Amino acid sequence: MKINQFAVVDTPFETQLKELATIGFYDEPVQVAHAKNATAVWRELLRIAFPEVQDGRVKFRDIAINTREDLAGYLNSGAPVTEQVFNAVALQLLGFVEDVDYTFDKVAEAVATINLPLYHKAGRWDADDVLTAWYQLLVTHTRNGLQFIDDLASRGYFMKNNVPLFFNGKAMATFDTSALIREVVYVETDVDTDGDGVRDLVRAEVIRPDTGVKVPTLFTASPYYQGLNNEANDALVHNVDVALLRKTPNTLTYEEIKYEPEQEALPEAHEIAGEVTETTESFTGTSHVDLNNYFLARGFAVVYSAGIGTRHSDGMQDTGSPEQVASMQAVVEWLAGDRLAFIDKHSGQTIKANWSNGKVAMTGKSYLGTLATAVATTGVRGLETVISEAAISDWYQYYRDNGLVIAPGGFPGEDMDVLAELVYSRMLDSADWHLTKMQWHGFQHSTAEHMDRATGDYNTYWDARNYLNSVPNIQADIVMVHGLNDWNVKPRQVFRLWQNLQQLPVVKKLYLHQGQHIYINNNRSLDFADQMNLWLSYKLYGVQNQAASQLPDVTWQANDQAETWETVHEWGTTTPTTLPLAAETATVQYEDWQIADDFATYKQDFNAWRQQMLQRENDKLDVNRVVFVQPAFEQDVVIDGEVTLQLRIKSSADVGLVSTMLVDYGEARRLATTPQPQGVLIDRGTGWQPTPLVEFQLAKPTTEKMISIGHINLQNRTAPWRVDDLVPDEFGDVALTLQPTRYRLPAGHQLGVIVYGTDFEMTVRGNQDIRYTIDVEQSQLIVPLQDNTQK
Repeated sequence: MKINQFAVVDTPFETQLKELATIGFYDEPVQVAHAKNATAVWRELLRIAFPEVQDGRVKFRDIAINTREDLAGYLNSGAPVTEQVFNAVALQLLGFVEDVDYTFDKVAEAVATINLPLYHKAGRWDADDVLTAWYQLLVTHTRNGLQFIDDLASRGYFMKNNVPLFFNGKAMATFDTSALIREVVYVETDVDTDGDGVRDLVRAEVIRPDTGVKVPTLFTASPYYQGLNNEANDALVHNVDVALLRKTPNTLTYEEIKYEPEQEALPEAHEIAGEVTETTESFTGTSHVDLNNYFLARGFAVVYSAGIGTRHSDGMQDTGSPEQVASMQAVVEWLAGDRLAFIDKHSGQTIKANWSNGKVAMTGKSYLGTLATAVATTGVRGLETVISEAAISDWYQYYRDNGLVIAPGGFPGEDMDVLAELVYSRMLDSADWHLTKMQWHGFQHSTAEHMDRATGDYNTYWDARNYLNSVPNIQADIVMVHGLNDWNVKPRQVFRLWQNLQQLPVVKKLYLHQGQHIYINNNRSLDFADQMNLWLSYKLYGVQNQAASQLPDVTWQANDQAETWETVHEWGTTTPTTLPLAAETATVQYEDWQIADDFATYKQDFNAWRQQMLQRENDKLDVNRVVFVQPAFEQDVVIDGEVTLQLRIKSSADVGLVSTMLVDYGEARRLATTPQPQGVLIDRGTGWQPTPLVEFQLAKPTTEKMISIGHINLQNRTAPWRVDDLVPDEFGDVALTLQPTRYRLPAGHQLGVIVYGTDFEMTVRGNQDIRYTIDVEQSQLIVPLQDNTQK
């Protein structure tokens, strides 16, 4: 087992004493013992380290010093405190298991292997050493995923006085989550998406601690939050078993399709009848974000809003639109004191967020993180930071790619209108649905027309939903989290945002993990929740904890080792290396056609199809692919950024698409992309919203691993908005940039690239009889390769 902690702040001794006093570990008995000796100090600290009992001394006989002596006997003997005995006890307090995680004759080795940030000093310790070691122990992670001080909190150490308390720069769980205030407000926006002439109201649900202290807010914008229309969504999924169509060539430039927002007069405001200080509506629990739950126990409010076109709100649902973003921006403005909200949709009674300190962070994964990113690009006041996980920065890159209609991994046939249908939760209230049904159908018809599945080209509709265009407006500091094996929201989404942010004077932090479309806040080997605690205590409470410099710029989970997280300063800045493609002949061919039975099989199980495509030894799909393999590397190398495949290629038809996969060939145990539950629930406070502790584990050996993927329509060789001509059997040049990655390729492994046509999971599946020919000598692979020593 290995634990990686990056949120432990180096703290001077005098500050340690003050903080220990603040949390009750440097009370009068400890201070008296401090004047005596190290053993007396240690005894007093241990006595109050078992909050589940009145006097912790009853637990001393349950703890061993070595194979012969328990803690009670050792303390009574007056023997000195040393690193060996302190850490032997520390391992047990932290929940590690003898003969599994450590042995008494190798305590130091176990501490080093597990990577615990415990105090190190040879020889006999004095009282100051014990206090410093205790401070370090409190911020060290237990076997079960919490800092020791948070583990103590979960066992009832802190009195719930509803007052913020910070230790080692991080907020402690001192708030009573059994008495949270839940209230509903309706925020007035500046948009009128249902065309009734009045500004749309959006429902926001507030969960906050019952305290007289003004608190900051974690706001999650989630169109899913008010319910889903699964049946309607499924009925609208598009058929992808359609032919790739020829498009009429054009010479469009970006300027011709660029989105320019129209300056329109504000819709009519709602009438105000007065102002009140209490809401009249509450709500019961619903599905909440785990990271938000963690902070509710630590003195942060949490707000959820589904935005326009959702249950209990006004308006039409329009995936990723400027209007949708504006509706979420309005909630931030209300929290910052810059916008009106009402206690209901009819009385005209307004209410202020008088409990808010005006500072907001936006959180969430996928669509939730997407809207957090989008709101940040408005530059709205009050938004101090965003923690966006697996977020979209450009909707075109989610449902399209290089002139192709592309599905997010696992969801063939989904599109902007399908997602809108899923979350138009006004359907769930019968009266509201009957009032809006005809308008909604008309709105969806317009969406289908503008998103243009027929061509897959980038147009003004998509440009309006490309948040990268507005990155220069960002004022908030940004934390980004993304999976390098996320083929739903693919890695390019965070890579492009990361690149664009480099030009801005904001703090940006990036976490790259080996998972799919997941959260990582409950991962055992990384202290992500602690890091976000450090970050939000700084950003929202103003705690001077050096968070901006303490947290690494880029944290990368190694793909070839378990429980290993490395830190680097950049991503994607490595100078690329050009590698030739090798084949036995000057040209190679493949065809994009399957017999009916195979076509039907691969449609039903695209995972099986992809696995067959990846396996070099499996020749069943040889006619449908070309595999280029580089010589084995003599040393470990790291692929850092975007790989580009430059092809000279021709199609036998006047249409064509190219798909490609970058592959690691070589037998190895590789990390599973879904973390496994560890059989433990970790507490988010004290008896509050427990969540499973998980960890990425090494799977059984395999001979190949897909590293990255890419797709392009051969008629969009120049740009996604421009259509080039494609003459049958005429060679042309195409540069296909694959999804970015950071991947360590071990010595002895080979880098492969597979070129093919239809992607049964992601592209349209026309089963067209098309043959492709590649001029091998005029084609090459451009790879940003680092040697393994570069950081």
